[in-house]
Amino acid sequence: MAARTFSTPPIASQYNHKQQNHCFQTLIQKHNSQIFQNPWLGTTKLLIQCSDLRPSLPKPRPIKDTISFSLPTAKPERVASSTGKFPKWSAKAIKAFQMAEVEASKITYTTLGTEALVMGILIEGTSLASNFLRANGIMLMKVREEFEKLFGKVKRTTRLEHPPLTEAAQRALDWAIDEKIKSGDEGEITTSHLLLGVWYQEESPGHKVLAALGFDNEKAKVLQSLISKPGFVED
Repeated sequence: MAARTFSTPPIASQYNHKQQNHCFQTLIQKHNSQIFQNPWLGTTKLLIQCSDLRPSLPKPRPIKDTISFSLPTAKPERVASSTGKFPKWSAKAIKAFQMAEVEASKITYTTLGTEALVMGILIEGTSLASNFLRANGIMLMKVREEFEKLFGKVKRTTRLEHPPLTEAAQRALDWAIDEKIKSGDEGEITTSHLLLGVWYQEESPGHKVLAALGFDNEKAKVLQSLISKPGFVED
């Protein structure tokens, strides 16, 4: 009988490209010189075709990230009417706000309050406000514990990625903006402005927690004097 040649289609594999080539080269070297005898097919040669079996990987998607240079305000008309000199929030203040959102979401708050803003400032950890708090013995764990002591444990609810601000927290942000505008300084709104904004919301949970941990009006004046110096920059 005439010799017949069979061709196998390319075989998919999860091995890497080098392992695949080595595997098929071994098969070819082993069987190319052998003739298979079959009573029905006669003399048969088995031909194995190798192809590039490198897996086709999807192209990586470009990562897009949006960075906000502003925080929520209850007075958006100030931004709209500004002539390009409207003060911007510092990068550390924005990060502190983002950490406050994470903290509020992590402990399943349904809103972002002044106490979460204080926690966010401490979690950010590198700003003047954060260092000032720690220098006065106000640490993150103490803030958490004092909040639970004053207001009880938070009930478990659905987590929100961007919980809405409480009225007191919104007033704290707007106080920081107004204070920066009144100063006439062209610098940024900092975490210190944010912390003082929380402090001056006297009925807010953040103020009560800070007061219970030893923060007072004298300390607020010291912090305000530091950021009132001309050309102050939050490094």
